[in-house]
Amino acid sequence: MSQQPRVSFTPISQLGEFKLIEHLTAAFPTLHPSSLKLVGDDCAHMAFGPGHHPVVSTDMFVQGVHFDLDYFPLQHLGHKVVVAAISDVFAMNARPSHILVSLAISSHFSVEMLELFYEGIASACSEYQIDLAGGDTTTIQRGFVINVTAMGSADPNQMAYRSGAKENDLICVTGDLGAAYLGLQLLEREKKVFRANPHAQPELREENHYLYQRFLRPDCRDDVWKFLSDRQIKPTSMIDISDGLSSELIHLGQQSKVGIRIYEDKVPIHPAAVEVAKEFHLEPLTCALNGGEDYELLFTIAQADYPTVAANRDVSVIGHVTAAAGRYELVSNGGNTYPLVAQGWQAFRNEET
Repeated sequence: MSQQPRVSFTPISQLGEFKLIEHLTAAFPTLHPSSLKLVGDDCAHMAFGPGHHPVVSTDMFVQGVHFDLDYFPLQHLGHKVVVAAISDVFAMNARPSHILVSLAISSHFSVEMLELFYEGIASACSEYQIDLAGGDTTTIQRGFVINVTAMGSADPNQMAYRSGAKENDLICVTGDLGAAYLGLQLLEREKKVFRANPHAQPELREENHYLYQRFLRPDCRDDVWKFLSDRQIKPTSMIDISDGLSSELIHLGQQSKVGIRIYEDKVPIHPAAVEVAKEFHLEPLTCALNGGEDYELLFTIAQADYPTVAANRDVSVIGHVTAAAGRYELVSNGGNTYPLVAQGWQAFRNEET
């Protein structure tokens, strides 16, 4: 009986910080003419050109809080952190072009593990035409902490803020909602089974593939941004859905000083999400309102733009803006009206109670 070849892993200390960065980023191509100097110097140097204002956003991801490596492939994690960061740029009606990636890594991680993580970063950069501009690495006693800064630019006359919604504007969302949350529930269930019996094989059913993908390797809506841009439609307000639809609607209402009214039968939910929600004895609508991590776009448009926007099958009109500032409502299929409550992700909820 032949023996399996022994796999050896390279400790990060063998390369050191600067050689590690060089090793992980050497294969990244330069995609934008605005990229004058990227990885390898004290600063990245970009020139966005006249008429384009830069936008910057940053996101932090902490092992055990934002991701669980028990079921999160490192390639998918690398892809997801890029998507989460650049989604914020698309939510300004801007185009992302560069990212900075900084890591705090424990000695548990090998060079080969980080190579897998950077493969995911590279796949997202290629898919969304993003240049890796640089970053930083440091050590940490345990775990894995990731910070991604996304940069981009926009025509200042086309940028969309959270504060621009007006009475009678239509409320739109892209894609479908709640699937990422239900994908997480499936993975957490399998983790519990594995913890109880390490010899058990995970039951990852093919019909739930869409839900796993929505959580582990999501996409962001560059296609809808391009659709609106090509048709010269400027949303009156915009935000991405990372913390749950209810929370994001309330953010828009608060920033714009308007009221919100949406309709239960208009909220888009994937059929696979409906089935799994029932399996967990959850209301599919509750998952769509509060689940989070969908990375879809929530935006408002003037009614005059409705015929053009309605032609896009990936956009659903779910309600309208009202003049009743501070009043955020859901109208049920039975015609009853209920207040929307922000029950999505809150980073410091436990510390404040």
